[in-house]
Amino acid sequence: MYAVIKTGGKQYRVSPGDVLRVETIPTEKGAIWTFDQVMMVSDDDNLSVGTPTIEGAKVEAQIRSHGRAKKIEIIKFRRRKHHQKRTGHRQNYTEICIQSINGKGRMAKTDSAQQEVVAED
Repeated sequence: MYAVIKTGGKQYRVSPGDVLRVETIPTEKGAIWTFDQVMMVSDDDNLSVGTPTIEGAKVEAQIRSHGRAKKIEIIKFRRRKHHQKRTGHRQNYTEICIQSINGKGRMAKTDSAQQEVVAED
């Protein structure tokens, strides 16, 4: 099972257990964050596409860490003009781990998330 979510102006294809870096999410490490802008949910042979999002669908992820990406160097250079300018940029990110996908009556969880639920009961 997989879903397409929208966060930070970008779209990501996610499955339970995936680890990815998204734009900064304002919460602490270890918290559970719910993405409610789910654009598409696919379950082996069933496909649900939203217009633009699917109502009631959600994807839950655990915040693993916050950080800054590698530096991107920007160089502006004009030949024969004795002109050179160098700047750089480091983008902030949040690393997340997808725990579960819930959409239109279907639900998928990671193995570790299922074990945690059983341990809590």
